[in-house]
Amino acid sequence: MSDEFAFLTALRAIATHPAAAGLADDTAVLDVAAGRLVLTSDTMVAGVHYRPHDPADSIGWKLAAVNLSDLAAKGAVPVGCLLNYALSGDAGWDRAFLAGLNQALTRFAMPLLGGDTVAMPAGAPRSLTLTAFGQAQPNVPLRTGVRPGDTLWVTGTIGGAGFGPDGNPRDLARYLRPQPRVAEGQAIAALATAMMDVSDGLLIDARRMAGASNVAITIDLDAVPLAIPGLDPLEAATAGDDYELLFTLPDGAVPPVPATRIGAASAGNGLTLTAGGAPVPLPGKLGYSHG
Repeated sequence: MSDEFAFLTALRAIATHPAAAGLADDTAVLDVAAGRLVLTSDTMVAGVHYRPHDPADSIGWKLAAVNLSDLAAKGAVPVGCLLNYALSGDAGWDRAFLAGLNQALTRFAMPLLGGDTVAMPAGAPRSLTLTAFGQAQPNVPLRTGVRPGDTLWVTGTIGGAGFGPDGNPRDLARYLRPQPRVAEGQAIAALATAMMDVSDGLLIDARRMAGASNVAITIDLDAVPLAIPGLDPLEAATAGDDYELLFTLPDGAVPPVPATRIGAASAGNGLTLTAGGAPVPLPGKLGYSHG
C-alpha cells in the first residue's frame, strides 16, 4: 500500500461521505446550512510534533484530534476535513495511520472529504496535514474577546501529556490519544468571551490570549488542576499536548460543563502568576514554541 494508488484505494474506505464523491475528483462539494464556517489546519512532522517511534495509529488519531480541538475552542460542530499525506513507503505504517485516523473521525463525526498525497525524498521526515471545517454557532469565542473583570477557566487537568525526567510522557495514553473537548466547547461557546485550546502549554497559551485581547491575565498556580498528584504546577503549566479548553467568562457566570477557575483578567497587559497569595516570577520557558 506504499504507492499512491493503493493508498487512495484504502482512503476511499474512510471517505464515504457523499461530498467526497468517492475521491474521484480534485474537489469536494459540500452542502452546509446557512451561517459561518470555522476553518483550521494543522501539520504534524516526525521528530517535531511526534516521536518517530510513536505508533502510527496514534499519529493518525492525534492529527485528527488536534484539528478537532481547534474546532472545539470555537464551539464549532465538525463538518468535514481534508487530508494532505506524505506517503511513507511503508504499507503497514500507512494502514495503521489510516486506522487511527478513521477511529478519531468516526468518534467525533467529522467526515473525510478529500485531500492530496505526495511522495517524499528518501530519508525525509513524514509530514502530515489535516484541514478541518466546522459549523459555527451564533457566538464564536475568539482569543481577542477577553475583557477586564472576566474570570479564567480551564477544562480537565493539566500536565499529563508532558514529558517527565525520564524523557517519556507522564501519561502515555493521554500523549498518544488526546481527547478533544468538542462537546464541552459547544456548550461553553454561548457564554464565553474568549476561548482557545491548550496545545503548547497553559502559560504560553494564556499569554497569547492576554496579548490578543490587550489585557492582563493572572493565573493562580494553586488552582491549576493537576493531571498527576504532586506534580509541580509550573511543570504542569508549561507542558504541552493537553488539548483542554482555556476560556473566559463574565464575572459571576458559571460554566455549563465541569471546569476549574484558575485566574482572572484585568486592565493592563501580559501574564502574571501567583501561589499562596504571593507573586511568582514567570519561568524562562512558558511552553512549546517553534522558534
